[in-house]
Amino acid sequence: MHNSQKEKIALEHQAAKLFMRCYEKNTGKPIRHIWHNDPIRPDVSCMLEGERLDLEIAHLYGSEEEAMEILGRSLSKITQQALQVLKNEPASERLLQSLNRILQSKSRKHYDSQRVWLVIRNTHPAWQQQDIKALEHCICVPEPNPFEKVWILGDMEGKSGIVRLYP
Repeated sequence: MHNSQKEKIALEHQAAKLFMRCYEKNTGKPIRHIWHNDPIRPDVSCMLEGERLDLEIAHLYGSEEEAMEILGRSLSKITQQALQVLKNEPASERLLQSLNRILQSKSRKHYDSQRVWLVIRNTHPAWQQQDIKALEHCICVPEPNPFEKVWILGDMEGKSGIVRLYP
């Protein structure tokens, strides 16, 4: 397994654990036992109230260049220039575009699963949970989609909790 694949799996597990901790805190319902799945299934599975629940995990970075910066990659001169341009654009507009792009992409997928929740982890330091909540009425979750529910973790560490985006 390549290092990038290992990193992806580690990020997905970390996001799933943070989500489960927040969900449990909000609802009092235990959610446990995560394991990683093969590509035809959602990324992570767990047990909620004795039933299997699959979680598809996505990370909200903003752009590929911002993802590289957030993940601590070495940045080329071109990437640095692209980042400078992005910093001059309104953050709220870019948040909505990035979030809707993820929702559009993930909604086209099909999973071998009975129950799937999409969990989006916000990693962008300029975007906070209150920014996401302020845009809730503008967020477009395409229909049909394979998700029973769509959630977003408000920040990288899950400190601001979760927001349900759908339904």
